[in-house]
Amino acid sequence: MKPLPEKDPGRPDHRTPARYLLWLLRAQWRSIGAGAFFGVVWMLSQALMPAAIGRAIGDGVAARDERALLAWSGALLGLGAVQAATGAVRHRFAVFNWLAAAYRTVQIVTRQATRLGGTLPKRLSAGEVVSIGLSDVSHIGDALDIISRGSGAVVAIVAVAGILLATSPPLGLIVLVGVPLILAIAAPLLRPYRDRELAHRELVGELSTHATDLVGGLRVLRGIGGEALFSGRYRAESQRVRAAGVATARAETRMNGAEVLLPGLLIALVTWVGARFAADRTIGVGELVAFYGYAVFLIVPLKTLGEAAGKITKGMVAAGRVTALLAIDPDLPDAGTARPAADAELVDIASGLVVRPGRVTAIAAADPRDAQAVADRLGRYAEGDVDFGGLPLRAVADVRKRILVAVNEDRLFSGPLGESLAPDGGEAALRAAIHAACAEDVVSSVGLDAHVAEAGREFSGGQQQRLRLARALAADPDVLILVDPTSAVDAHTEARIAGRLGRARAGRTTVVCTTSPLMLDRADHVAFVKDGLVVAEGTHRDLMETEPRYAATVTRGEDQGATPSENGIGGVRGETVEGPVRS
Repeated sequence: MKPLPEKDPGRPDHRTPARYLLWLLRAQWRSIGAGAFFGVVWMLSQALMPAAIGRAIGDGVAARDERALLAWSGALLGLGAVQAATGAVRHRFAVFNWLAAAYRTVQIVTRQATRLGGTLPKRLSAGEVVSIGLSDVSHIGDALDIISRGSGAVVAIVAVAGILLATSPPLGLIVLVGVPLILAIAAPLLRPYRDRELAHRELVGELSTHATDLVGGLRVLRGIGGEALFSGRYRAESQRVRAAGVATARAETRMNGAEVLLPGLLIALVTWVGARFAADRTIGVGELVAFYGYAVFLIVPLKTLGEAAGKITKGMVAAGRVTALLAIDPDLPDAGTARPAADAELVDIASGLVVRPGRVTAIAAADPRDAQAVADRLGRYAEGDVDFGGLPLRAVADVRKRILVAVNEDRLFSGPLGESLAPDGGEAALRAAIHAACAEDVVSSVGLDAHVAEAGREFSGGQQQRLRLARALAADPDVLILVDPTSAVDAHTEARIAGRLGRARAGRTTVVCTTSPLMLDRADHVAFVKDGLVVAEGTHRDLMETEPRYAATVTRGEDQGATPSENGIGGVRGETVEGPVRS
């Protein structure tokens, strides 16, 4: 089997679940067509077996014709060989179709999640996205997998009905009328099943969200003694999910029962009428055996149709969740086309901040939320009037690649540590970034090939912060914005980071949002922000002497009479999980 293409043909049609499934059909029409073809041949070879058996008995055994018996036995052997060969190939295409639909959906969902960025957690819960990636893709794969057997089932039923009509019109009419009647009787069972499956699916998404939140906040819950409370809530929610699952299973059981009962009644009727015709000598013994074989064979295609109805119903529900995700648009779409120079000036008009290229600019804010707001506007994570090289930031192409905002809420991804830090970079650049972030001890203790657990939970807070800084430096964007990048490291490590950051970003534009004296003293330019506006600018030492409000912010209201060198080297710090930390 060929691997999936890197780029899917065309944009997914997400207007309705049915249109999305049709889009998948068009995207995989070759493999689906091949699977349907082999499914039809596979099912037809089985459908013709009762006829071969009946002729062997009627023309060979009953007529005592050895040559006819051998000929029809050979035909039966040939049909068996065709069935075996086409069955294997059909199954291969069915598995390919399942995998292609499932993984194509995963690719589309992943690309959409990347495209949405910060919009995704605002519009959709984490549990909902996880459920799409785990269960919905499987149901969508099932909907395309059943096409090969479903096509064969439809053709086989039509073929058997034609054979019965040619041999005995009453029996053929029973099949032709009975199959649509079975489908009509079973159809009302589909809607309750779909509704309960949808309700169950929504509850599973909510429970997955709560489970994700609980795992993420387990340490906090233990710290405040809230484990029992939230465990009880989770238990109650899981019971609601269980009750919804039982209701869905009951509806599915009714469908499964109908799949067995209704075809069974049709088969019993065909067998009874055939036996009556044989007793009246309307048909021969060989034809009676063939009719019984047809009756038994019809169980398979009729049951397949019922299975197809259930899988397509689940696939429609799953496709509805996928299309709901695909229908979300980013709050701030990256649709610009302008490409200013890499050394362009970045200006936040709302605050009056001017970030000049090729320098390390520090933002010290009396209220940390003001610095975060500036960083969000500069990175286009929040709407605002920002110019990049004299052009509105909204008109600039590839903003996310050119301007990188690194915050402490960023997460480390699972996988090899080296790939997590620099998926596309060379080892030399990665080593330089690790050195600038003072993360050599972390990397040397585990190795770049070490597997990182979910969210890097095996590392301490300070180690995670240094690894995130190394990842941001390895990305080497035109503009790097770091929000409080040294809040969880000790003073000695912070001093080394402050000294290495400027060299690592030489010739590039860097913005650091911090009130750490160590970081501020090494910045080329410092902007002091109060009430959302830049009220003072200059070097750290100059501002310490000329701007009392800045000095009060940096020293946390402590001795403002300290010399600039004392504030620039020592600062005021407390203790954290990994040595001293800012108070």
